[in-house]
Amino acid sequence: MVDLGWLANIAEILGASTIVGGAIFAILQIREFRAQRRETVAVELLRSFHDPDLVDAVNLIRKLPEGASAEDLRSRGEEYERAAVMISTTYETVALLVFREMSSFSIVRDLTGGLVVVMWRRLAGWTQAIRREQQQPSWAEWFQWLAEQLERDHEEREGRPAYALHGGWRPRQ
Repeated sequence: MVDLGWLANIAEILGASTIVGGAIFAILQIREFRAQRRETVAVELLRSFHDPDLVDAVNLIRKLPEGASAEDLRSRGEEYERAAVMISTTYETVALLVFREMSSFSIVRDLTGGLVVVMWRRLAGWTQAIRREQQQPSWAEWFQWLAEQLERDHEEREGRPAYALHGGWRPRQ
């Protein structure tokens, strides 16, 4: 005959095992969801960098010298200021995604890192003017943050571009 206490113990063990197993499954599902979310964000970032309006904006702003003043930018026409706003708001969003860990820093660095730094160098003077004129010190704050993070990372990698860093890489067979 089976002892009732023994059955109760078995039932407790099975119940605890089910709870632990469920918790482990939930943790694995959360990790998988986060990985999928990061991949989705990476794809969307890639798409956004191919937006014709952003491409046009970058083409305009890259004509500016580093450290260009707001007056210099504005003297070139309204389309330059529109381009500056487009770039600032785009990289503001990208930076926030990185900071909130919805996108990895390495993906952003590899997709657009050098361009962010170049755009920041050309728009920093204009950004400072906007902050003063509008009394809004937070204007393009995340764009600046991202450019500074990318510049520091670039220095830590000793300025070596991907083709130098990963020149020996070979695809898996």
